[in-house]
Amino acid sequence: MPAFEPMQRLVVTIAIIASFVTFLDGTVVNVALPAISEDLGGGITTQQWVVDAYLITLSALILLAGSLSDAYGRVFIMRIGLIAFGISSVAVAAALDPLTLIISRAAQGAAGALLVPSSLALITAVMRGEVQARAIGVWTAFTTGAMVVGPLMGGLFVDFLSWRFVFLINVLPIAITLLLLSRLHLPEHPRGTRVDWFSGALCAVGLGAVVFALIEQPNLGWSSPAIWLPAVVGAALFAWFLLRQRRPVAPMMPLSLFRVRNFGWGNIATLFVYAALALNGFVVSVYLQQGAGLSATAAGLASLPVTVLMILLSSRVGSWAGRLGPRLFMTVGPLLMAVGALLLLTVAEDFSYWWQVLPSMIVLGLGLSLTVAPLTSTILGAIDEGHSGIASAVNNAISRVAGLIVVALLSTIVGGVLDLDGFHSAALVTAVLFAVGGVVSWIGIRRNPVEAAEQAQR
Repeated sequence: MPAFEPMQRLVVTIAIIASFVTFLDGTVVNVALPAISEDLGGGITTQQWVVDAYLITLSALILLAGSLSDAYGRVFIMRIGLIAFGISSVAVAAALDPLTLIISRAAQGAAGALLVPSSLALITAVMRGEVQARAIGVWTAFTTGAMVVGPLMGGLFVDFLSWRFVFLINVLPIAITLLLLSRLHLPEHPRGTRVDWFSGALCAVGLGAVVFALIEQPNLGWSSPAIWLPAVVGAALFAWFLLRQRRPVAPMMPLSLFRVRNFGWGNIATLFVYAALALNGFVVSVYLQQGAGLSATAAGLASLPVTVLMILLSSRVGSWAGRLGPRLFMTVGPLLMAVGALLLLTVAEDFSYWWQVLPSMIVLGLGLSLTVAPLTSTILGAIDEGHSGIASAVNNAISRVAGLIVVALLSTIVGGVLDLDGFHSAALVTAVLFAVGGVVSWIGIRRNPVEAAEQAQR
């Protein structure tokens, strides 16, 4: 197993912590939703908006952030993102009404969009081959672990302090990352290319309008102009955004990237796998409190086995995939997670975590450990270093859009109420999404021929 050089180790550490706060805030909120709703008012619609306001700006602006990272330098963009994320986190914690909270969450997502592509681009800029695969495996273990450990941390703060402290978790890691960045002397060559701000606006407004329609549709119905008009306008704006990406000069999301086989098919797999993860995370965190009657801390502890397995296995799996190729891992992992989702169908009115939820969490953790590092490494390894920032941004945008859409459709999926029947419906949809992700990987993913040749020579 290749060892990291000191500079590489520093880069990996910075990338992990910078991304950690973004992933953490995407999931830590799930377990706090019942407490937020009780304190500030609002039902499932408000809960959806608290999650999706963050995801809308994170998803829409992460593409713009990828362009900024390539144009002006990864470290510079990351530093701005860290400072803005800290300020917006304090604003979320201080919110006194749902509207202020939702606006602050949107600002937090915008700041987070600057962090993920620049952090992964740091890794891809200084590492290649098996070392890069291992680095991404380590990054994946901790950042995906943040997605899973978030509910536990959130539950502890909700039960013993306040939901507001959930959003102040970020302050210390942000300060540490800024300090580490001051020690990183990485040669950067900002290209100074023109950034397409107009396309960024089209993407953000288009996605936001469509998501508004999906979330509010159960309340107002599709016949209401307040629903169908934003849906139509939003879809048109997003289509305009895609048309602008066909231009040969400085597109925000170069569509030519999708002609690279592993990048294109890998992102399709990403869409299904991360939609399933987002749906599962939201539904399990909320139902275990509102349906099964667990405390916020207990609901957060429910997913701890997934975190432990991710930390133990992801780095190893990243190295294995670097040697053996990613296709098998990216196929078996999602199919295993589909089985884990189906195990949640055993949840009944007579609730038992140990027999009804724990087996699912173990199987999900194994499947997730097999999937995420090979998926990320395959997608980013398919693209040259000069486009690493935008490639990372596109992949992360797709994963966030997947979560954004599935949470917006939550009321439709669960039938309007997250009761036991709704929980079972969500488990079935989750399983189908995971399974499709596995099938897509088997059909489309192939081993990088350059890496295969290098491995054959060893």
